[in-house]
Amino acid sequence: MTAADVLLDRALVEEATKKSGLVWVRGSGPARALWHVWHEGAAVLVGDGPGEQPLPAGLESGATAEVTVRSKDKGGRIVAWTAGVAVLAPHSEEWEAAVGELRGKRLNAPDAERLTERWARECRVLRLTPGAADTELPQTSLAAVPLPTTATTRRPVPAALPRLLLKRRRKN
Repeated sequence: MTAADVLLDRALVEEATKKSGLVWVRGSGPARALWHVWHEGAAVLVGDGPGEQPLPAGLESGATAEVTVRSKDKGGRIVAWTAGVAVLAPHSEEWEAAVGELRGKRLNAPDAERLTERWARECRVLRLTPGAADTELPQTSLAAVPLPTTATTRRPVPAALPRLLLKRRRKN
């Protein structure tokens, strides 16, 4: 691999990760879809606290993680890359800069005015620094069984509902 190939791979990782709303991150367990922000050459994310996204197992300082970036419009895999994991210390200079970016992208926070204090107290902020990139497309589907969750699906539609909806349309 030439130096130009390495630079192109890094540019692909950065641009794809910046534009993707979610990345799939695998630590020592199954991969999870996580929202993130690209900040100063790395993906930064927050989680493992009440009301925040659960982070995969094995994401500790010094560990490595596998990050898969999907296309924002089609949802297919664009690139996968190996990341070095760093847990940012609360209220450090690096943490403050990362949280400033994350806060602007956090949607529907119940406590927007006290968000950073809650993150410092109850959550972990991680920095995933890109390493080697894999731009080859996989030969298999990479489909996986969904992770267990407490979420439930809707109940079946009541039999009378279609008739009620049709009555409303006829009156208008």
